[in-house]
Amino acid sequence: MPELAERAVERELTFAQAVREALAEEMRRDPTVCIIGEDVAEAGTPFKVLSGLVEEFGKERVIDTPISEAGFTGVGVGAAMTGMRPVVDIMFGDFLTLTMDQMVNQAAKVHYMSGGKWKVPMVLRTTLGATRRSAAQHSQSLHAWFSHVPGLKVVLPSTPYDAKGLLKTAIRDDNPVVFFEDKMMYKTKGPVPEGDYTIPFGVADIKREGTDVTIVGTSSMVQVALGAAALLEEIGISAEVIDPRTTWPLDEATLIERGVVPWTELPLWLPSSDPEFGGFMEFSCARAAASELRIRPLVETIDATAALLGSSERSGGWRGVLSADKERELLAAARSV
Repeated sequence: MPELAERAVERELTFAQAVREALAEEMRRDPTVCIIGEDVAEAGTPFKVLSGLVEEFGKERVIDTPISEAGFTGVGVGAAMTGMRPVVDIMFGDFLTLTMDQMVNQAAKVHYMSGGKWKVPMVLRTTLGATRRSAAQHSQSLHAWFSHVPGLKVVLPSTPYDAKGLLKTAIRDDNPVVFFEDKMMYKTKGPVPEGDYTIPFGVADIKREGTDVTIVGTSSMVQVALGAAALLEEIGISAEVIDPRTTWPLDEATLIERGVVPWTELPLWLPSSDPEFGGFMEFSCARAAASELRIRPLVETIDATAALLGSSERSGGWRGVLSADKERELLAAARSV
């Protein structure tokens, strides 16, 4: 994270604390920012990410809603069109299916269909990935869906530092942004500077420099990639780890420049979505091909490590939670290159 090198960092926050701090700072800065969703007030969400915000900002700005994702997401779209900057909370990403008309057919298209006269400055905060005892309807990773929709921006932070900076950028953006947080990362700690900072969309972050193999990962898969890179270093393989941070806008230039020969021998794509139709790998490789650059996606490696990326039985994006096993499988994949 080159941004961190420019700042004196003296504290660590969890991923959840970084999200909460970003929301609190933006709500203090801008009175039009509000939070809407199920169990966002006294409960602070099932993951307690928003704990304490209702006490500071009151129930007029931290608003509990009925169990109706379609309804309160529509309220968020309307509020954004009329001068507010709502942060709509969908506690489990699986329930995004209930918001598709509001987000895909309304929020994403209002600016275009109004000839640029209207805008929808809202953030849809939600989760992805599995947690223990969450079952199939609370464990999916659906960010690839929204990455295909013109008019939406899609963000996947992988560290507490990125979570705070990217969420601030999302709230200040005049376009609808879908902000995905991996549930397994809420207790992950990392350096976060005090005070205000933002991270621009569409700028990938090179989490680790390397010369032999490039690993591109998103969300919690970035931490898996870093763990695998450390294992590779022990056997003399220098692995670079790249985090796109946003899938739309996507930093195509960095991915193409750093993920092809001759920079490193071969790229490994590590999306946090379905291995066959996740969208991120296919899109990235297509962009590289369009740029007439030689790139070889490790299709055979990804097939061989289905447990690393998604269920071999296509369970809708569920991923295992034992990161140590994933790191060892990625280690084997890189050694086979």
